[in-house]
Parts: sequence; C-alpha cells; structure tokens
Amino acid sequence: MKTYKYTINGNTYEVTINEANDTTANVTVNGEDYKVEWEKPKEEKPVIKVQPVKAKPATTPTAATATTPSTAVNGHAIKTPLPGVIIDVKVNVGDEVKKGTTVVVLEAMKMENNINTDRDGKVVAVQVAKGDTVADGAVLVVIE
Repeated sequence: MKTYKYTINGNTYEVTINEANDTTANVTVNGEDYKVEWEKPKEEKPVIKVQPVKAKPATTPTAATATTPSTAVNGHAIKTPLPGVIIDVKVNVGDEVKKGTTVVVLEAMKMENNINTDRDGKVVAVQVAKGDTVADGAVLVVIE
C-alpha cells in the first residue's frame, strides 16, 4: 500500500492505493473506498519505414538512376528531439525557409512542439507525414 497527499484547488486528499493491476485499482480517498477503472493504453510502436532494395548488376550510376529519398538527398537533416506523433507538416519540398521557421508540429507527452529550422535554406526532402509516429532522432525534413 502506498499513501499520497494531493492538494487540488485548495482541497487536500489523502489517497491510499490498496491494490492495482493493468486496468483497475482499489483506492481509499479520505477514508472512503473507491474502485478506479481505466482503459489499458495502446502500445505505441515506432514507425519504421522500409525502402525495398533491388539487386542490380554492378554498373556505373548515371543521372537517370533512381534512388530512394534516403540515399538521394544531401543536406542538413532536421531531426526530432523526442519521440512523438506528427500532427502537422508546415513545409513542402522546394520551399525556401529561414532560420527559426517551423517545419513540423510534433505531439509528445500530450504537448504540441514546434520543430524549427536552425538555418536558412531550401527544403529538399520531407521524410514524414501527418499521423506518423516517430522515434527520438528521426529525420523529419532535409534542408540544402
């Protein structure tokens, strides 16, 4: 059993957690017993984007050779500082951006976080879309 004291809007509550499992808990609040129920959280799995690799005979690459965006793009990567869900992408490939421009809005820990550029440049790749779940350090946008 663990006991906690909470003050909410000036009211003090003494809460004792008597028993808890994945979706319910039996608690005592200021001497009254309660059964607390909640939904089991959905497991958030990181989104892993896989680009198919096709075996090709050894040849010298030409300008017409198609490559995946992850290998074709050179430039400065704007990465996410923490895992979360992309709720808005503010730029498109070809956009000119200035230092401090918001390129992506990321929801993490129930807060919206603006991800901004750290330099001027041109957007050469957008690696995420609205609704994507991203891991810490994932490349969001590439600027040249």
